Amino acid sequence: MTARTAARAARRRAATVTAGAALALTVSAGVAGAADGARMPELRGRGLMHVFSTLDYRTRVDVTDVSGHRRHVLWPMSWKVCSQYPAAGRPVGDAGVRVGVVKNGEKCPRSATG
Repeated sequence: MTARTAARAARRRAATVTAGAALALTVSAGVAGAADGARMPELRGRGLMHVFSTLDYRTRVDVTDVSGHRRHVLWPMSWKVCSQYPAAGRPVGDAGVRVGVVKNGEKCPRSATG
C-alpha cells in the first residue's frame, strides 16, 4: 500500500466514524425524548418478555417470583406478570419498575394481584 492509498483509507475511516457517531447521538437523543414522562403500561397478565419489549431499554426492571417458591427468573418466556409497581398509568420514575411473576400455567397468588 502506498502512502497516498493509506491516506485515502484513513480519511474514509475517519469519515465513517464521524458519521456513525453523529447518527448515534441523533438516535440516542430521540430515544431520550421519547422516554421523558413515560407512563407505566398495564403489564399484569402479560408475559414477562412483553415487559422487556414494551419498556424503554434504559429502564431498570426488578423481577421477583411471587409464587412463594423463591425461584430465580432465568428465562423470561416462561413467566407471566402478576403484580407491578408503579401502577398502570403512573409515571415511570428513576427508581425503575418492579414486577412480580409466576411460571406460565400457575395462578397468581391473591397477595400479588392486589
